Amino acid sequence: MSDVVVLGAGLGGTLATYEILEQLRPGDTLTLIGESPRYHFVPSNPWVAVGWRTRPDIEADLSAVMKRKRVRHFTQGARRVDPAARRIELIDGAVVPYDYLVVATGPDLAFDEIEGLGPDGYTQSICHVDHAERAHDAFEALCRNPGPIVVGAVQGASCFGPAYEFAYILDTELRKRRVRDKVKMTFVTPEPYIGHLGLDGVGDTKSLMESEFRNRHIGWITNAKVKTVAEGRMMVEEVDESGTPRKLHDLTFGFSMMLPAFRGVSAIRGIEKLVNPRGFVLIDEHQRNPAYPEVFGIGVCVAIPPVGPTPVPVGTPKTGFMIESMVTATAVNIGRLLRGERPNARATWNAVCLADFGDGGVAFVAQPQIPPRNVNWSARGAWVHLAKVGFEKYFLRKIRAGKSEPFYESFLLRQLNIHKLTAAE
Repeated sequence: MSDVVVLGAGLGGTLATYEILEQLRPGDTLTLIGESPRYHFVPSNPWVAVGWRTRPDIEADLSAVMKRKRVRHFTQGARRVDPAARRIELIDGAVVPYDYLVVATGPDLAFDEIEGLGPDGYTQSICHVDHAERAHDAFEALCRNPGPIVVGAVQGASCFGPAYEFAYILDTELRKRRVRDKVKMTFVTPEPYIGHLGLDGVGDTKSLMESEFRNRHIGWITNAKVKTVAEGRMMVEEVDESGTPRKLHDLTFGFSMMLPAFRGVSAIRGIEKLVNPRGFVLIDEHQRNPAYPEVFGIGVCVAIPPVGPTPVPVGTPKTGFMIESMVTATAVNIGRLLRGERPNARATWNAVCLADFGDGGVAFVAQPQIPPRNVNWSARGAWVHLAKVGFEKYFLRKIRAGKSEPFYESFLLRQLNIHKLTAAE
């Protein structure tokens, strides 16, 4: 009999636990290691930051679900993975052995790489619900005393959708409060153009996003490197296409939210042959690490090369639909290995995304995610916001119930097909 361990209890880890459970033989065990007994739905963090949701609205009690499913659940977090010994040391010193390990830790948020960046510095974050709650307090303070806003992502970031979403959501909420006219907003990004998204654009996202910025009076700086952040002040270096500095921007702000670069978490960072220099898990076409084939990687923690060279470093995002396909492939492959068969399942690595703008949004489909693509489509409309609200409710209901069905495929693609049919009529 075998012990299967999932390290990380976010989107990928929780879904992997549900799907791997269905692959186990009688006598096999499954363990989930996280840092909290509760799961929170990260895509809703921008709404928490402006007061449209509260923490309980977007959380689920994982401990209750895992107890019901008879999955061993540790919530103290991991200190270090030892792939040679096939064991994990937890924060409290406990040791968890494994026969198969799924690394689904998500990223470490590299705020420390830029002076003054992050919730412990002078900018806000929406990467975690804790950060989103602090951002909400700061946002309320801004509304009481309006001033400039700087929002976006720093060099090396790979998750740009939430930055765009938050800029548009801020605009929507400020207009509702009748203070938008008192707030200058600037979007700062390392992307070579607006709507690049780390994917070299999807469909017409460049013109869609630029048009939305113009309509909402949001200025932007691309090819941007954030040099330092101080209280109410950000120094941003803009470079040209060759990477040569072109202009230094001295931006003042009353509120700022900047997404950081990601790196691998400390529990795996620096382990030779398991991770790359940035700490992301190296995987093959079956989600397995080549040096340690009993270790699988899924989600944001895996190493994926950028879509191409850019003047400022830009990473490639791992969208929910893509992560879900990694989860399914991993679960199937572990099931085959448990039965003495060779792994054969591969993730599709397609991108299907709903980017909410508060009162509208953009949907895009990239199949595959990295160009050239068979499908390269994007569209915008109020239906996107409504679809994302619906998906939040649908997803959390399934998580709380412990369902293992493919959430993104069953809900998002149905929404997109409904939209396409309606548009055709």
